[in-house]
Amino acid sequence: MWPRPQHPPSPRPRPRHSVAFGGTHERRSPKMVGGASPPPVTISRVLDAWNEMIENENHSLRDRVGDLEKKVHEQNDEIMCLRSTLADVLRRLTSVEASNRLGVSGGRATPTKDGGAVRLRHHHNSGDGVGARDPSKRVTSYVPGRPVSSTAHIRAREAQYNVEEGVVKLYLRGRPLNLYVPTPLREDYNPAGTSAPPPAKLKLEWVYGYRGRDCRNNVYQLPTGEIVYFVAAVVVLYNVEDQMQRHYLGHTDDIKCLAVHPNKLIIATGQTAGHDRRDARSWRLNPPTDPLSPEAEEWPHIRIWDSVSLNTLHVLGISDIERSVACLAFSKADGGGLLVAVDEAPDHNMSVWDWSRGDRGYKLLETKCSADQVLAVEFSPVDRNTIITCGKNHISFWSYESGMLAKRTGIFENRERPKYVTSISFTDSGNVISGDSNGNLLIWQRGGNTVYKMVRGAHEGPVFSILVQKDGAIITGGKDSNIVEWDRDLERTGNVIQVPEQFGAPRVVTSGRGSQLVVGTTRNCVLEGTFTFDIRPVMQGHTEELWGLTPHPSHHQFLTAGYDRTCYLWDTMAHTIVWSKDIGEPAQSAAFSSNGDIVIIGTTSGRWLVMDAETREVYSQHQDGNEPIQVLKFSPNAQYLAVGSRDNNIYVYQVSEDGRKYSRVGRCQGHSSFVTHLDWSTDSQFLQSNSGDYELLFWNAGLCRQIVQTSQMRDVEWATSSCTLTFNTLGIWPEGADGTDVNACTRANNTPVLATGDDFGKVKVFSNPACHQKARCLEYGGHSSHVTAIGFLHDDSRLISTGGRDTAVMQWVVNTTPASSSSSQH
Repeated sequence: MWPRPQHPPSPRPRPRHSVAFGGTHERRSPKMVGGASPPPVTISRVLDAWNEMIENENHSLRDRVGDLEKKVHEQNDEIMCLRSTLADVLRRLTSVEASNRLGVSGGRATPTKDGGAVRLRHHHNSGDGVGARDPSKRVTSYVPGRPVSSTAHIRAREAQYNVEEGVVKLYLRGRPLNLYVPTPLREDYNPAGTSAPPPAKLKLEWVYGYRGRDCRNNVYQLPTGEIVYFVAAVVVLYNVEDQMQRHYLGHTDDIKCLAVHPNKLIIATGQTAGHDRRDARSWRLNPPTDPLSPEAEEWPHIRIWDSVSLNTLHVLGISDIERSVACLAFSKADGGGLLVAVDEAPDHNMSVWDWSRGDRGYKLLETKCSADQVLAVEFSPVDRNTIITCGKNHISFWSYESGMLAKRTGIFENRERPKYVTSISFTDSGNVISGDSNGNLLIWQRGGNTVYKMVRGAHEGPVFSILVQKDGAIITGGKDSNIVEWDRDLERTGNVIQVPEQFGAPRVVTSGRGSQLVVGTTRNCVLEGTFTFDIRPVMQGHTEELWGLTPHPSHHQFLTAGYDRTCYLWDTMAHTIVWSKDIGEPAQSAAFSSNGDIVIIGTTSGRWLVMDAETREVYSQHQDGNEPIQVLKFSPNAQYLAVGSRDNNIYVYQVSEDGRKYSRVGRCQGHSSFVTHLDWSTDSQFLQSNSGDYELLFWNAGLCRQIVQTSQMRDVEWATSSCTLTFNTLGIWPEGADGTDVNACTRANNTPVLATGDDFGKVKVFSNPACHQKARCLEYGGHSSHVTAIGFLHDDSRLISTGGRDTAVMQWVVNTTPASSSSSQH
């Protein structure tokens, strides 16, 4: 408690002489020297002096209280920095220990941690809300690399094996596919037999990309120096200075929003419904009985977790949130005891949670927020029970009292009403600043719902982000690609950053270290910079669906190409882009030549480009049909190129002049649907290919003729294993698979490992060959849409996977393990 003010001592009473005069008393004072009398002392003058003395004392007391409050805030900041520094030091030590234990070959692996892979050996203060709970009662996060039960791979209709002919008949959606067993395995082969566990495990090392195209307020700088943001189903904690990433992997599908607790250590993230739970209305009536079951993870929900240990603390909203979590915010005036969430249901329901009560939190109330889209929600930093929401056609001011929410809609009076209120923030005095789709800034006085001040034309187009800094300065970012600084009275200071067009417009602007700003953009980039120094990218990514992937044949590099018309060459050691190129139209596929000097890019229009892999010079362009080029592959002897098209044909070209000249040999016709995958034989004489209707066909590449007697191909050795429907990949198909669930397959170059990417966002690792239906595997999450392509680097040290609509590129370290240790995981 603050000390009470000490009142001044009462003045000592003096003897007074008075006489009655006119019904009043007159004070009589002794005469002064020379016969003069002192001025009379009246009661009013005494009271004035008394009040002045008290006012001076109160003013002094307020100054002392203000100084004490300032010191308390400074000490809180110092304590937070000390805690964050300690957490950062422990994280670094643990990362170094982990990297020493890892012993990964193939270069300088960057130490990382996944959710639950490392437990820090320290204790938090019980009062900070982190670590005060019993660790044995923590909610279990998704653990990457969990073994998949072999029973999950039993089909409704088992494959049939004809021993005499040595053929396995595999059924996909009731349609049979004949797969010929190699001669050495014919006698002892049993399709229902068990296969060896995979001899390798994966660990997520790096994630390329960021989701800024359609999400807001999702980039923050933590006191440890890490930038936290999300892409796909992964929350990335990225230390730019140290070039280190950590990953929270508790989510199972698209993360849509993120909020940081006032203590800067606890983070809340919200996701959409899982792949099997898209029709939310039909299954909301039958919630899972166990909120911590794998089935419950497919529901839209909120996860609250510790950014130091990456442990999940609470899971909120399972069976309460209908479609997806649109936006989140912690309370500020009470130290973060409450959490508000808005979902993307038709009524855009808003719920307020006592998030720390139990593993599932406690929902205090829920109410309809708006019939229109809600873009942001925030608690007032000075009024504990005030919440602001904004979005299409509205800004609303909510008061939370006695378990009820009272709503007041913002009144624009005679000012132009915007179609969208796109962003909100608070001044240090509690006033609300809003930005809208007309490019205007408005100030709403604390406690009111009418406009106090308006700045017209702050930006040309919508105001995406408003940042109020500690010194009161205001920074805004808009669709016009400008980042503008204002003083506390919303007068321009003259400082402006123009974000280069290739990075997109600033979707979110937040404070970095010192005077630095951290910016997330609409083209999925994260930037750093100041008003003095140029802004630079620290993370870039694709912005549209991603299908093309090809690892470099001899370097630790890989190339990606997507529907955003852009190709990126990535360096897996520096975790940076070597170069990028806009090819002018959406890209579908890519392939490096055998020596890595040439890269071929296939487009969605049937055009493919021959490009120098170093200078990006386009040597030539070719056209094969008008459908997308699904797959490109050079022959092992580098003399041929096979081009698989969506027009059902495979075009074969002869390669000359060190990969710069291509002459068509012919066209392989015979598929009744589009070509999906193909492989060359090791002697470069034959091709095998799959199609969209589950065919496996073989071809004489030099003659471009189909080999009808497929039994003759049972012992052919294949240079790659990209085809998903072969004898060696029989075991990659799970129960009920329809032939399109597995999008990509690849074989390691020097180890017996097979990896797949599927429609459910999973990367799986099998032993090669996976020729039994009960093939065991390890599966890894992180992608939130179909995994479109995967590939091992030339030395098998890493695996690269690409997501379709999530636009994420993930880099996995491959840890080869003895069979005995692998088998213990199953």
